[in-house]
Amino acid sequence: MPLYLPPAPEPAERCVRTALRSPVVRAPHSRESHRVHPEGREVRESREDLVPARPLPVHQWEVGAAPAASAPLVGWRFLLMRDGLPVGTAETRLTADGWAFSHFGEGPYAASTDLALRRADELEETWSPCLLSVPRLYMLTLWLRPAGKADGPPEPATGGPVAGDLLVPLAPAPPGIAANRPMTAATLHALVGSRLAPAQLAG
Repeated sequence: MPLYLPPAPEPAERCVRTALRSPVVRAPHSRESHRVHPEGREVRESREDLVPARPLPVHQWEVGAAPAASAPLVGWRFLLMRDGLPVGTAETRLTADGWAFSHFGEGPYAASTDLALRRADELEETWSPCLLSVPRLYMLTLWLRPAGKADGPPEPATGGPVAGDLLVPLAPAPPGIAANRPMTAATLHALVGSRLAPAQLAG
């Protein structure tokens, strides 16, 4: 069934369109990987024909001892389409003053996100998608929340993934976590915990 795609805040989309028209905009510090993301070649060469599409809220998962850990909203990410194909991404971030452009990106995440969304469109249930970032693993996951209720779309996510949600790690995924394969919240939490455990012991 079709996905329920939450509408992006108008100021966030306006930031992206303004950045696409600006030849001097620079990518600031990224919330996803805590590194500066250089603008991708495909995005840099020609912006005029790029179309922002399929915006998704980005939540940052502060993994704790329980699956329902904190996952605050930190931004919105748009796919940048050219001739119907994803060639990059544009991300906005939430600041104390509202929405601000963050960075353009290029690489496997754009195509992987598009693939995961198209596959989710084919599922029997209706889902509301968002993105879940796990900065400590440099991992990004498509987070599918049930949206088939008669009383309207689900409330915006505040906690982390819970029972009934589906998670699809996007490529490239960390070692030991299969990309593009749906899994339950409990399974992902266990995998993330096993990846973080050696670092915690070393610390």
